[in-house]
Order: sequence, then structure tokens, then C-alpha cells
Amino acid sequence: MRWQSGKLLHSAIRTFTSAAVSQTSSKLRSIRYGRVTLLVSGGVALYTSCNGIVSAARKSTIYDSFMAQPITDVSTLEKNPNDMKTKMELLIMKIQNDFCRALENEENGAKFLVDRWSRHNPDEGGGITCVLQDGKTFEKAGVNITVMRAPLSKPLQASMRARGKDLPDDKKFTFFAAGISSVIHPRNAHVPTIHFNYRYFEVQDEEGNNKHWWFGGGTDLTPYYLEEEDVRHFHSTLKGACDRHNPDYYPKYKKWCDYYFFVKHRGESRGVGGIFFDDLEASDPNDIFGFVKDCAESVIPSYVPLVKKHKNDEVSPAERDWQLLRRGRYVEFNLVYDRGTKFGFATPNARIESILMSLPLTARWEYMHKPEPGSREAKITEVLKNPKDWV
Repeated sequence: MRWQSGKLLHSAIRTFTSAAVSQTSSKLRSIRYGRVTLLVSGGVALYTSCNGIVSAARKSTIYDSFMAQPITDVSTLEKNPNDMKTKMELLIMKIQNDFCRALENEENGAKFLVDRWSRHNPDEGGGITCVLQDGKTFEKAGVNITVMRAPLSKPLQASMRARGKDLPDDKKFTFFAAGISSVIHPRNAHVPTIHFNYRYFEVQDEEGNNKHWWFGGGTDLTPYYLEEEDVRHFHSTLKGACDRHNPDYYPKYKKWCDYYFFVKHRGESRGVGGIFFDDLEASDPNDIFGFVKDCAESVIPSYVPLVKKHKNDEVSPAERDWQLLRRGRYVEFNLVYDRGTKFGFATPNARIESILMSLPLTARWEYMHKPEPGSREAKITEVLKNPKDWV
């Protein structure tokens, strides 16, 4: 069922006391319905019956199901339910919560630390960084959302012009960006690492002209040992999400992913791919939003079954060393090539902790390391050097 933002926001603010609560902020109000009194203050309703029995119930809204409150003021979201900025922020908030809870279910009590932060200028937005470290299943798991409104720096303007955006050089621009980014580094060497990122950008000049918008994102898998059945499951799930919108999407974006996540100085891919796209535009942004939503919602069914399957596998010291070596290659890509990391570092007053959330707790580099011919390490290395079709 499609997530209809208008209905979503309506249900978010609808309660049986909505008429009264909508006029109430920090002030305490008393509203009588027959023999029941409701005291409403700050979103908390205290029900007092004639028998003197007092109970408390928090007003339930869609925002209560998120890891934290939205970055954008709730009143702004509710006033603009059809604005793509609103729809994208609510989507990434939901995806963050759903994925974090799914990962916590694979742990032995470990929970995500939730860090809601603001930029140096709070009017420019902020983010919610959720990190789980030193868990039984996940050595480090990060799920980060960012919602920003800020001036577009000259280096970023030049970067966007290089990607075909028509931004007059004599104009000052502001941008809106809303995105979710996640990297999961499992403890067990037989559980793959996963990365996904889905984002929306709007750019316009100070007069509100020269407006551009686009979507980008993707999901990719980085196993340390090759289990072809697992890789086929992963790719089949992503293909299903793509095929619901256009049968040409999966082969096109799978090829783009293989190209984008290629570590040029190593001559190998970072992993076994997935899908990747950027600068997606259309006459109706809702068409692409639906596609992005389906892709984001495919992350859990594509990945969590692999976690369940392998999280208790035995791991030898040699397999652990190989895992750490491959993590080193992961770090190299993120610091040298990744566009999101570069954008973060180029943004004034960037929050470095959140930008480097994708890095593992531990990694390893060995001089001139080569896997033994015929080994399982050599098998996956061959696939990384020569990407293949999985479905």
C-alpha cells in the first residue's frame, strides 16, 4: 500500500481531543465530556473519572513511532503535507526507525544510541544519528538521517554544474537536502556489510528562481565470503522493487552501481553491487518518490534474512583477519571516492562524527597481501575484479 502523505499527516494529528489540543501548547486546559475530565498539557492527556481513578496516556501520533522527533518543526510539516520536502523527511524517519528496530531484533539486548543534533545554525536543520556499537551481532551499525536548509557553497555549485545543473554563476543559491544513509558492519565474517542511501535535493536562488530538484540513492552489499545464494536473494529483492516501476530500472541501476563502487586504485569493486542512481528527475516528482520509497523499503527483506542465516556461524582467526582486510578496502573507497562523504566535507560547519559514521570500529591493512590461489578469499576477489550478473 502506497504511503499517502496527506492521510499519513492527517492520522498523525487526529485524536479524539484534536479540536482542543490544537489550541493547546504549554498551557494546561480542562475539557469536560460528560462525567470525564481531560487535562491536556504538552501532548499528555490526564483522564480523571468521577471515581477518582487517574490514568495517563500519551497522545499517539506518527512522530512517536520515529527514533526521535523530526528535524523540521512539526507545525511546518502539517501545514505542507503535499510538499516533497515533507514527504521525504517523513519517509526517511520511518525507514530509519524500521531498520533500527529490525537490527535490534537480531541483537542480544543491544540498542541504538539516538543522537538528535542541530547544525551550528539551528535554522539550517540537523540530523538524527543512530549508532549501535560492540553488539553481539553488529560490531558497528549506523543509520543516519540529515535534513538541511543552507546556503550552497561555491565549490558545491561548481560540482553541481559539472553534473549538468544550470546554476547561473552570478546568483546565490540555497539548498534543501533530506536523506538517509546507513552502513552496517557485522561482527561475524560470514554476514555481509550493507550500505544504503536515499536522498532528495532542492536548489533555488535567493529570489526563488532557477529551481532544480532530484533524487539519488541505492543499496549495495559487501560480503567477505561469497555465498551465491545470498547474493541472488539480495539482488532479486532489489530487482523486484525496481520492476514494480520500470523493467529497465534494475539492469540500468545495477550497472551504474558496479561502476560507481569500483575502487580504481585497487582495480576491484567494493562488493557485489546492488543498485545505484543519481540526478533522477521527472515531470512529476511523485513518480520518482514512489520508486525511492519502494527501494528503501526493500532493504530489510534483502538483508535481514542474511543476518539471521549467518550471525551464529563459526569464524576462524584467519577469516576474521580477512574480514578486517576487506574493511580496509571499504574505508579506502569511502574516503577517496564516495560522493556523499565529499559533499559532507565540503559543506560548511559539517558534523564530522555523522559523516564518518560509515567507518568500521576496526580494519586492517597488510602490505602486498594476496589471497592463496583456489581459496575462498581468492574466489570472492575474482568476483570483485569481474562483476557478474546475479539474477
